[in-house]
Amino acid sequence: MPSQLPSLMQPTPEEARKTPSAAAEDTQWSRPECQTWTGMLLLGTCLLYCARVTMPVCTVAMSQDFGWNKKEAGIVLSSFFWGYCLTQVVGGHLGDRIGGEKVILLSASTWGFITAVTPLLAHLGNGHLAFMTFSRVLTGLLQGVYFPALASLLSQRVPESERAFTYSTVGAGSQFGTLVTGGIGSVLLDWCGWQSVFYFSGGLTLLWVYYVYRYLLNEKDLDLALDVLAQDLPMVRPSKVPWRQLFRKPSVWAAVCSQLSSACSFFILLSWLPTFFKETFPHSKVTESSQCVSSCSAVLQVMGLGLSSIFALCLGHTTSFPKAVIFASASIGLQTFNQSGISVNIQDLAPSCAGFLFGVANTAGALAGVIGVCLSGYLIEATGSWTCIFDLVAIISNLGLGTFLVFGKAQRVDLTPDHEDL
Repeated sequence: MPSQLPSLMQPTPEEARKTPSAAAEDTQWSRPECQTWTGMLLLGTCLLYCARVTMPVCTVAMSQDFGWNKKEAGIVLSSFFWGYCLTQVVGGHLGDRIGGEKVILLSASTWGFITAVTPLLAHLGNGHLAFMTFSRVLTGLLQGVYFPALASLLSQRVPESERAFTYSTVGAGSQFGTLVTGGIGSVLLDWCGWQSVFYFSGGLTLLWVYYVYRYLLNEKDLDLALDVLAQDLPMVRPSKVPWRQLFRKPSVWAAVCSQLSSACSFFILLSWLPTFFKETFPHSKVTESSQCVSSCSAVLQVMGLGLSSIFALCLGHTTSFPKAVIFASASIGLQTFNQSGISVNIQDLAPSCAGFLFGVANTAGALAGVIGVCLSGYLIEATGSWTCIFDLVAIISNLGLGTFLVFGKAQRVDLTPDHEDL
């Protein structure tokens, strides 16, 4: 097998004679394949967020068991993003190199396992905070490759005219995953304890991995991809990322800054809303199912950041439980529109290296998430008020929105100067 790899990875004479557009068409999914993969990737994104929000849902119960204060809980919640920011560019590079679907499957199998065994790690010794922090860092490292690999996969396999709809559909899984873990997870939390929420999320992820591996992926291609990773051999002809060309364009910086703002706002809300509802409305049965507003339409980015920030402000200035549920639902739900704004814009700007560019943008967002989530814990501890957190979310969102509206464009920037007008 190893001796045959170089020949397998070289293009045939027929492939070499094809134009770039014809070669791209050969790699695109047929309509039935696209529908099947869209459904499975939607479910995969849902399960990714199921695993991601288990800790926010269980934080209050775990804090009571382990004696954490707000600062310590903030450290655990933000530690996910410490790992998450380190593998974004790697995930995009690997997606461009061996195929995004293979990267997604390999990472999901590992983060699903870690999520399922997290309760066991929590009871290995007396260092509960250290073990949970390590578990979340490792989960972040593995989940960090998902969206860059997804961006790479869809830019290669989905026609440009259908890319916005497909990406926004798959991206809606983030809200569905939040809904599932918030709804079912809170029931499990009350009936069976916080450990059951981790078993539930991790177990479902492993079942999804088995189905995709068994019915959708070619086993030989996956084995070849593993051999490529193990032996550091090129899967395709190496392509040079035009670093200088990309980062001289204001539209690229606008996409990066907007992704940073969007991710930071979403991560703060995702991490702290369960604790907010638990402490502000202790006698009301509320879960993250309030975050159920979701949409798959390709619409203006102003829906994702602008209106979302307005509802976040309203959330910080209400004492009514029904209004708080509505405002939280709207603020989180409207974040879905970012999938058809910023995320698709990155693929339009540089389809030849979409995974890499998305990885850079998401790294910026993850770093902001580390700071934002941890800072939020300190602010709550210092002021005793939740209003400052939602004001912070609104400020960050509107900064990103303003940058995107002023500098954002959809013209390709990864082409050579001779072909830039095509």
